[in-house]
Amino acid sequence: MARDVKCNVKNCHYWGQGHECTASAIEVNVEGGAEKASYVAETNCHTFKTK
Repeated sequence: MARDVKCNVKNCHYWGQGHECTASAIEVNVEGGAEKASYVAETNCHTFKTK
């Protein structure tokens, strides 16, 4: 897994100093349950959890 994952959502439970994501894994899904995304707006991060 990439070790340089950055996060700019300061109220995420996994947000770390220097914008580092401290989650042990990241889950990204396609918006609406489709299997393919054509552009970034069709994706979302399911790892997000509020502090």
